[in-house]
Amino acid sequence: MGCFLRTILNSNIVRGQGLNPVREGARRPLDSAVSHGGEALPMNAFLLEYLPIVIFFGIAAALGLGFMIAAWIMAPNNPDTEKNSAYECGFNAFEDARLKFDVRFYLVSILFIIFDLEVAFLFPWAVSLFDLAKPDMVFAFWSMMVFLGVLTVGFIYEWKKGALEWE
Repeated sequence: MGCFLRTILNSNIVRGQGLNPVREGARRPLDSAVSHGGEALPMNAFLLEYLPIVIFFGIAAALGLGFMIAAWIMAPNNPDTEKNSAYECGFNAFEDARLKFDVRFYLVSILFIIFDLEVAFLFPWAVSLFDLAKPDMVFAFWSMMVFLGVLTVGFIYEWKKGALEWE
């Protein structure tokens, strides 16, 4: 793998010269098209920075496909009537699966998503809060307090209405 990678990295195509090498010192149209940290990088050097990501995705795709193909080839396939029958928690299906659920199941799932998103917003906010300037920090703090206040008021409302009570 290392020899193959070294060959690719040293090839004319990766260095941006394609199949026809450009003479030394000649300027190509896209050589300094990308600015990186104040200095111009040649386009091929800029694209070369993404090579590890492309290699990573290639290896991941090859492994994923390899495992799926190996399972398809090597897994035993002995279907019978018992394996092909409907199975639900160890019992045969005895009712229609399209029954109405209690709305509280949906309510609890929505509340979980809301508070899960709250935590997902809270951690990056807490990490980046002290990187802000003083006026921006005060604004960010009070913006998050309003956000948390609205969520708290909504939670108290749901609690007082008895939506979280189970009979």
